[in-house]
Amino acid sequence: MIKRKQKALLALPIVAMAFSACGSSATKTSSATTGAASTAAGTTGAASTAAGTTGAVSTAAGTTARTASGSAAASGDVSLKGICPDTVTIQTDWNPEGEHGFLYQMVGDNPTIDTKAVKVTGELMASGKDTGVKIEVRSGGPAIGYGTVTAQMYTDSSIFLGFVYTDEAIQNSSKFPTVAVESGFEKNPQMVMWDPVTYPDVTSIADLGKKKVLIRYFKGAAWIDYFTSAGILSKDQVDGSYDGKPAGFIADQGKSAQQGFGSAEPYQYEKEIKDWGKAVKYQYINDAGWDNYAESIATKPENITKYADCLKKLVPIIQHSAVDYLNSPAKANALIVDAVTKFNNGWIYSAGLADYSVATMKKDGLLANGTDGTMGSFDATRVDKLIAEATPVYTSGGQAPKAGLKSSDIVTNQFIDKTIHM
Repeated sequence: MIKRKQKALLALPIVAMAFSACGSSATKTSSATTGAASTAAGTTGAASTAAGTTGAVSTAAGTTARTASGSAAASGDVSLKGICPDTVTIQTDWNPEGEHGFLYQMVGDNPTIDTKAVKVTGELMASGKDTGVKIEVRSGGPAIGYGTVTAQMYTDSSIFLGFVYTDEAIQNSSKFPTVAVESGFEKNPQMVMWDPVTYPDVTSIADLGKKKVLIRYFKGAAWIDYFTSAGILSKDQVDGSYDGKPAGFIADQGKSAQQGFGSAEPYQYEKEIKDWGKAVKYQYINDAGWDNYAESIATKPENITKYADCLKKLVPIIQHSAVDYLNSPAKANALIVDAVTKFNNGWIYSAGLADYSVATMKKDGLLANGTDGTMGSFDATRVDKLIAEATPVYTSGGQAPKAGLKSSDIVTNQFIDKTIHM
């Protein structure tokens, strides 16, 4: 979704709320068509497919059978009382949406939707088991003045965990460090999209570069600086004035391209934006060279030691929740849509989009097992490669990362349960 941006820590960019900023490892182009969600999910809705899933998934205690709804039941002692904060507060980077579903999956049956604070609170559940503490999922974007999650974590000490993209962690590693304990998205949903009718022979971001197609993006995005410095795009073809609204793309009648989320905009532009109403094509930024982990669950470095006992039990619960959500997303998606409706802050999110989001996450491997076959794990080699690519980009922009930064400074598999996977 278009809201994703990588800015200087305390910068507060203005983003439109009506639309989001919003797989295989092979570089590929995706196309959204009328039946995209159905095809990917195997039925009209992602939830239907998930509900029919059978088989088994591995857990910390061994292999346990899935329930009829397709969720992976956590086994053993899941109590977090006394070792975790009484309320585990998690800061997201935008309004509720399908990409946040694995968090809402952990919210119990009787949540409180706080329209003033723009947050959802409930019992923190581990695959249906009460952990004895509460979870509070806080919205980002307009709810935090469009600031970064890192900035919010350093401003508000009550926030225990938050979404931090790996490149954001690199960018802020010198003065505002964070350590991610669970990878969130294996593949960043950020992409660049274009009109396949106007550009039938374009299959990649590099092709857009060769054709000098104008690409609109949120100013401050590090991936754009990487693509221009690497010669994939030229500086005179990128426009940092994008504000999240579809007006520019529509007005250009397909002559320009723009950033977005592969799990959102393709559906929105074809199904929900009537002034466009047709398919777009896109390529994920990860597939074009900026191999970034998205929406990773991160905390401040001191919490790694202070809350080690908590994280040892909580991180596997989050891993399980990601598996549960992909297998049976209906309940979490209903909560997401309900919260968006009640918040009523200009953000629009439909049940159809939620279904499409889950289907795309599964089809394109966005929320998926890591390279070692584990849900939520980090590949240190991949992170070190991004550090090497990102360091000169951030340094040239006046925000040099920590000297000698390495993957172990910003991500850890210390609390990951390697038996949990899709």
